[in-house]
Amino acid sequence: MSTSPHVVIVGSGPIGSAYARVILETHPTATVTMFEAGPQLTDIPGESVRNIADPDAKERAREMSQGPQSGALRESLGIPAGVVVEGMFTARQGTHLLDFGGEGSAHAPTFPAAAAATNVGGQGAHWTCAIPRPAFSEKVLFIPDDEWDELIARAESLLHAQSAAFADSAIGGAIRTLLEREFAAELPEGYGVGTLPVAGDPQPDGSMRWAGADVVLGPLIDPDDPLSQRFHLRDLSLVRRVEYDGGRVTGVVVEDLRTRTTSTVEADAVVVAADAFRSPQLLWASGIRPPALGRYLTEHHVVISTVALDGERMSELVSDDALAAELARRAKHAADPVAAVNRIPFSEPDHPFSAQVMYAENPPFQLDPSHPHAGNRWGYVNMGYGVRKHPRVEDGVTFSDDELDYRGLPNMTIEYELTDAENAEIARATEHLQRAGQALGEFVAQPRLLPNGSSLHYMGTMRMGPADDGTSVADPYSVVWGFENLVVGGNALIPTANTMNPTLTSVAIAVRGARRLADSLG
Repeated sequence: MSTSPHVVIVGSGPIGSAYARVILETHPTATVTMFEAGPQLTDIPGESVRNIADPDAKERAREMSQGPQSGALRESLGIPAGVVVEGMFTARQGTHLLDFGGEGSAHAPTFPAAAAATNVGGQGAHWTCAIPRPAFSEKVLFIPDDEWDELIARAESLLHAQSAAFADSAIGGAIRTLLEREFAAELPEGYGVGTLPVAGDPQPDGSMRWAGADVVLGPLIDPDDPLSQRFHLRDLSLVRRVEYDGGRVTGVVVEDLRTRTTSTVEADAVVVAADAFRSPQLLWASGIRPPALGRYLTEHHVVISTVALDGERMSELVSDDALAAELARRAKHAADPVAAVNRIPFSEPDHPFSAQVMYAENPPFQLDPSHPHAGNRWGYVNMGYGVRKHPRVEDGVTFSDDELDYRGLPNMTIEYELTDAENAEIARATEHLQRAGQALGEFVAQPRLLPNGSSLHYMGTMRMGPADDGTSVADPYSVVWGFENLVVGGNALIPTANTMNPTLTSVAIAVRGARRLADSLG
């Protein structure tokens, strides 16, 4: 080990960024090079595109991250026009479907909404910034409770957690009151209706500066901070293979997508933190193939609806002056549709799902002007219940050595099925969503289950475990079984069934792994 060990990180999202920051803050001489296959979207590396006020600039930033579906900008991603077919479409703005229908597309008929973002900051450039704490069986049970609490607290600090964002919203408060009337008696203490913790920084004008990977990187992207001298971020750089000798990785093979040149970069340790599909794909392409790689795929299934708030019920709780003041405040931030976010968290045994209730002045779709709830003075809530997927080895992604994807890596086929266990909880969540909607107002979009993959929260494909028994890819410190210095990161490590946004959990796991890796560097 050199006196200045070099760590390579594959992926620039919040997880890779957490590894970079913790390693450099912990080890006095280590250097970190981070490789990202996509382009940098914003002047500040990894910033959330939600902070871009200009709608045209925001649209362009999102389009740049849409991989093979990035239209005229696809060449900036190094994707030859010849492999792009007409008529492709994205999933959510800023993401691209894995099964996009063209040559080199993945195969995902049972998981059709599977999508990724290819850009500096990863999904952290586009996410909703929701960071609820895991609870009950969502927690990683082989990490001791006292250590887990400290890891979660550190992760919240890295993400700039706000536990009471929009708590001063009169409309948000009224929504909580109406939901409490409906549900409070059946929810355990501490797990009732409340505000949703989010990542960001409240601004003096009442808006939020939403957090991306930029806030996790922190001093690493501040040119005046000494840590920045030991950190190097290379965008449009596709890692094609992890090199290793026995149980030690030695570096990575990287293609510069601007010049199409390939080089080998030596490393004393490698952290693979791309996403839950492309990280295991890279390991497979490198010949690193533990039995559980790609298996135990989970997400949380989402039942959604939109409700027009009932004016009579709302006016009992919110004065006309308070409504006018809130709408005036919101008018200053028309580019950001989120005005208040509430939730009902996961709890066991009687509420094995999570509810997210987002208030906005306008629905997420155009209502016909003749619709009885068009232009509703009190606004709307977009509600979703997240339902867990119980891990099964049968659910997962396989990789082909004979068929290549649009990048020339082993192509993916996703195998996935809802079982009676999920369908029963989806039915219960739908009943709860009907009750929540009726408590708040009138449905303008009835509850419906989104297609598999819609959550974008994919977990389990590189799951961590307490023993090398073939059911996990990594040990409790995120080191791949059989290796000394190959670490994996991201939602893919989460071994439990989860109902809500997993980023906070994954950053906490990354903090643990980064500390152990920094110690191992000497």
